[in-house]
Amino acid sequence: MRCFLVQCSRSRRSAHAFRTDLSLQICWRIRCVAREEITQMRSRRALLGELADSGGWTGVVILGGGINGIGVYRDLAAQGVPALLVDKGDFCSGTSAAPSRLIHGGLRYLETGEFALVRESVEERNHLLNNAPHLVRPLPVWVPLFSWGGGLFEAGLRFLRLRKDPGAKGAALVKIGLAIFDRFGRVAKTMPNHRMVRRELALAAVPSLNGRVKIVGEYYDARLTSPERLGLEIVVDAETDCQSSVALPYVEASGIENGNLVLTDLVDNRRFTVSPSVVVNCTGAWLDDVDRNLGIRERLTGGTKGSHLVLKRPDLAGELGDRMLYFETRDHRACLIYAIDEAHCILGTTDLRTDSPDDTTCSDAEIDYLFDVLSEILPDRPLSRSDIVFTYAGVRPLPATAAGATGAISRDHSIRAFEADAGRPFPLLALVGGKWTTYRACAEQIADQVLERIGRPRKTATLSLPIGGGRGLEPGGDAVARLAKELSEKLPGLTRDQAARLVGRYGRNAFGVVGAEATSSLTPLATAPNYFREEIRHIATKERVTRLEDVILRRTLLPFEGLARRDVVEEVGGIVGEALDWTRPKIAAEIKACLQCLERRYRVDVGCHGFKECKDGPAVRSVE
Repeated sequence: MRCFLVQCSRSRRSAHAFRTDLSLQICWRIRCVAREEITQMRSRRALLGELADSGGWTGVVILGGGINGIGVYRDLAAQGVPALLVDKGDFCSGTSAAPSRLIHGGLRYLETGEFALVRESVEERNHLLNNAPHLVRPLPVWVPLFSWGGGLFEAGLRFLRLRKDPGAKGAALVKIGLAIFDRFGRVAKTMPNHRMVRRELALAAVPSLNGRVKIVGEYYDARLTSPERLGLEIVVDAETDCQSSVALPYVEASGIENGNLVLTDLVDNRRFTVSPSVVVNCTGAWLDDVDRNLGIRERLTGGTKGSHLVLKRPDLAGELGDRMLYFETRDHRACLIYAIDEAHCILGTTDLRTDSPDDTTCSDAEIDYLFDVLSEILPDRPLSRSDIVFTYAGVRPLPATAAGATGAISRDHSIRAFEADAGRPFPLLALVGGKWTTYRACAEQIADQVLERIGRPRKTATLSLPIGGGRGLEPGGDAVARLAKELSEKLPGLTRDQAARLVGRYGRNAFGVVGAEATSSLTPLATAPNYFREEIRHIATKERVTRLEDVILRRTLLPFEGLARRDVVEEVGGIVGEALDWTRPKIAAEIKACLQCLERRYRVDVGCHGFKECKDGPAVRSVE
């Protein structure tokens, strides 16, 4: 199989690409309409019907509905080029659902010499703070340091390429790194430069900090409150810009048949074929598996597993305040902890080699490891398993490597091209690697290659395009407060606090949520009063929901708020089922499946020890 780096060699447009491009225009009648004409996502059922009625898709196909695939989908739509995006699960349900929930510049990548990646990450971070201020917010980061000059000699060896694995880092080395970090952050600058915090001031602010700390480095990165929602909003933006774009969850690429790409609808177990002009494989940790289904045998990825714990520790959250601790471990890895609300904190992350992209359950050994490394930095705040309300894990789609420390594996991305052959009469672009922070830049590079292959020009850049509910919203808490005031005045029954929560979740889209479903007031859930029945109904009917777990795990923050309990799942399941016209048995099955998923994959105590052992069945409302 002949393949090469796309960045190094570009193929000329073929006659086949020309024909399929014309076919795409004829079959799908490209109609990029004004934004205000589309207010909601079309349903999955409607999109499948449109696909069947069209006689077959003949344009660009994107495999993988994680953030990188979604980014390519969005970029192409901005150019007026529709694409068919499919994922075997929900949008952002794989690795894209399992980050540390940060948009970060990658300070630690300086240690491995990836300066270009750090520059790109910092610049993309700054633009995301402006483009999606409702979901991406500044986060002060504290780096506790236990020596003054540690690691300088080893850093010199790494700079000379005589050593690769990470090592100890003292104050002088971190100070140099932070100065470089600040310089990279001058483009679209959004946050202050770094500073060094004296030991006595640091211990006064965080009394539980290890007393051996010499000094603390402070810099700013950004927190991503809901990765899955940001991904969903980007899908909506794409389909708003180009109505012929189609994104289908729970559809899998299962092979090639008579030169066509075979897709399987995993909900109804139906197969159909499409004839792509080009396929983009953005399936991340599953890249090699999908490639094998398409006749490509080369190994490109080698994953590492990263696990996180969500802890209910109001004392710890209160002490941390709005800052994140980013600390070095004994094995020279970087771990972190920060508060996500007044009661809950995220602690992460591990970095273990794994051969399975489905190795996504946090193990007992990983919990012990995370407890142990935190005790080194906050010795007066011991943790117990009873503090854990939710765990999650994902497999990073890193380049395949044979040996060495996992922290030394590059976090940068590359694009491989596999040209058409007799068995696969369409070219395939495969993305190796990719990060949340740099998804837009990565997508732009891929989209440029697609545009060249199909002979279409780039019409616009995506760097400064607002995202979803961030449109028209200025960065900063004042803008959010003003928007919450405006929302509470529009709906008199809504308190200012309730309005602030809705704006925090949806930005300007909060007006669509309450405007579409409520006339005078909203009805809080009995089991989770910070959410509303009308809100859940809106999510179910307007956000391409297929499974109950889509709502519990990815359209809301219930697990991160300690609310992934049986009573909450039952109440939400009843509302979702009624909104989607599910039968009573269907609602019961979805509730059961969701509870089992929470217990088995996420180690949640849902309120009973195993769904089957509960004496009472789920309280559901019949919609038959």
